[in-house]
Amino acid sequence: MSLTPTIGRRTALAGAAALAGTRIARAQTPAEVKLAMLVPLSGPWARSGLLEQMGARMAVDDINNAGGIKALGGAKVKLLEFDAGESAEKAKDAAQRMVAQEPDLSGGFGCWLSTFTLAATEVTERAELPWLTLSYSDLITNRGFKYVFQCSPTADAQAKELVPIIMDLAQSAGGKRPTKVAIVGDNSASSVSFYKAIHEIVVPEQKLTLVTDEVFTPPLADATTIVQKLRSGKPDFVLMQSTNAGDDRMLVDKFYEFGLTAQKMAMIGGGGHWCQPELTKLTTKEHLEGVIVGLANWPGKAMQDVNKRFIERTKEPWFGHDSLFGYTHVMTYVAAIEHAKSADRHKVMESLHTMDVTDGPARFFPDGRIKFDEKGRRVGAKLCIVQWRDGVPVPVFPTNVATHAAVWPKA
Repeated sequence: MSLTPTIGRRTALAGAAALAGTRIARAQTPAEVKLAMLVPLSGPWARSGLLEQMGARMAVDDINNAGGIKALGGAKVKLLEFDAGESAEKAKDAAQRMVAQEPDLSGGFGCWLSTFTLAATEVTERAELPWLTLSYSDLITNRGFKYVFQCSPTADAQAKELVPIIMDLAQSAGGKRPTKVAIVGDNSASSVSFYKAIHEIVVPEQKLTLVTDEVFTPPLADATTIVQKLRSGKPDFVLMQSTNAGDDRMLVDKFYEFGLTAQKMAMIGGGGHWCQPELTKLTTKEHLEGVIVGLANWPGKAMQDVNKRFIERTKEPWFGHDSLFGYTHVMTYVAAIEHAKSADRHKVMESLHTMDVTDGPARFFPDGRIKFDEKGRRVGAKLCIVQWRDGVPVPVFPTNVATHAAVWPKA
């Protein structure tokens, strides 16, 4: 007679089922979570993409060094990087390669320039891949897409918000209320959205006279004619909607050559590229002195710890708009995955649509909240204003971010 206990059939089946369930649970909990970054890493917009890359890589290290994604048993984040290049066609091609090569992506972010983002998100939406972007164009989230999320205030919203803020800054800094404005900028998607609101709403509401309206195709070859027209119009301030540091430099250098410094005529740039460290190498701090910049976000008082670590890590002189968004996009995905308790892209999309966060990555925005509306736009997204002072961009608006008061040209 055998001394081995007899195992009943039901007990054996229950044990097998439990073992299978454990295996399934393990299979559904990935060892790593893949996020894609598609930004310009070559061409005229490469510096912006590289800065975003620096911020994203730091966020990945911060998450993984802190134990990974808790809801997935400590799964590590893996960042997969793709180059959007210098055209919408190349950005779209890169997006197609990305979704074909990496079918298990949980989400992605990019493509910096709105024109690139519009092209690439046609691909990511078909692939049902969640996509976060800092790009400004209203068209990005006006197409009824379910998987695209815009963290910045749109170009239309920025146009409506920027000029009233500038008018208030002019008067609070001791200047008179501006009456004449000029526009100089390129024909990229975000710029076109910006112009529409300026022409149709902002100029009439603010009782401004538009004295110069010059649009060019980037990159800008020569700014002489533009500046000559602008100087003859004698605006109180000029809105500069270029989209890369090379064109920014071309404009401020030519302004300076014609005696139009920011101490004589207020210059208002738009976008994070206006605050890149690269500008201090392309031109001089004298040419930049006093230039005011409206952008979608800037590290404020709540981010001093991250700012310090970023500078130590990268040797960059400051942590700015582009790097901040790279960092925040990764952190937002982690918050969404923790909320969903899943890295499945469809569940991540649903989590992004339903989450309402006021801590963690939300502290990296001036309004302190991450919630997206039905279009995929971040609710309450606000504009930040910085100003070049002695070779460094410093925040001057809003008050919870500002470290300096704005300076306006004296009449």
